[in-house]
Amino acid sequence: MKAILISAHGGPDALQLRDLPRPEPGPGEVLVELHAASINHLDLWVRRGIPGVRYPLPLIPGCDGAGVVAEVGPGVTDLALGTRVLLQPGIACGHCAQCLAGDDNLCRSFGILGEHRHGTQAEFIVVPRVNVLPTTLDFEVAAAFPLVFLTAWHMAASRARIQPGEDVLVHAGASGVGSAAIQIVRLLGARVITTVGSPEKAERVRALGAEHVVLYRERDFAEAIRDLTAKRGVDVILDHVGADTWERNVRSLARGGRLVVCGSTSGYEVPTNLRFLFFKNLSFLGSTMGSKAELARILGLVEHGVLRPIVDRVLPLSDVAQAHDLLERRQVVGKIVLRVH
Repeated sequence: MKAILISAHGGPDALQLRDLPRPEPGPGEVLVELHAASINHLDLWVRRGIPGVRYPLPLIPGCDGAGVVAEVGPGVTDLALGTRVLLQPGIACGHCAQCLAGDDNLCRSFGILGEHRHGTQAEFIVVPRVNVLPTTLDFEVAAAFPLVFLTAWHMAASRARIQPGEDVLVHAGASGVGSAAIQIVRLLGARVITTVGSPEKAERVRALGAEHVVLYRERDFAEAIRDLTAKRGVDVILDHVGADTWERNVRSLARGGRLVVCGSTSGYEVPTNLRFLFFKNLSFLGSTMGSKAELARILGLVEHGVLRPIVDRVLPLSDVAQAHDLLERRQVVGKIVLRVH
């Protein structure tokens, strides 16, 4: 099969299109013939490498994918060959207390396709049966949303528990997670304020439901929040930027506000004045991915048109390096999808 392979960390030239043996499904596993896969920021981190993090190289990247069931292993009796499916990105043990409680993203052995085991940027992939969801969606749409919508849903609905009428700041509203979060926050009945880097992106996020858009290159978002909320601050901030926004995030929260963080693209180390934390009764919440049950719920909302994945463009699998370059230069609104077949 054709597959993208990372043998050593580096720039886009580390992404090699290779011929590899087609995997075979074992007991309880499914072989999926992939038709589409999408690019996430996690792919960039895996390709570059993170100091102190060891990836199982050589590795096929890619967290999200959609295709058809090509073969099933022993014990899989409920999936017909040719069934159109999308993949759950998170891998868990399935039998620990967290998994049995439905919190598989808290499993101690939790991993992600394309980071901890071979991913979706290939013609075929083997995954556990529990990671396969039948769907009626087009392949490109089905491959565009699982990781980012699951991440945004868990942040907004499960961790922040956003309530109708609240004010919510979504950072980087034109990103994959940001464009998903805007829609989810509106669905939950809250008002969305978001940050973007250009007037063109501002128009796109307004169309998704953002009521106020801050061009962060032109204005400090903390000052904008102060004006937009009459100095009160926002109830919730959804952030994956990290160090660059941290101190202003803390200042921008209303009393009793919640800051939910799912990533740190600008750095991990942040200063915190503890007086803000206890005097304003703030909550700082971490969030990683979400549960399989949450993704199943999101899939229903996407299939019914309530939530809409944003596909910026579709490229052939062989153009994966171009996709990485576009994402690194912030030239993308939503997701880039790779056409595999």
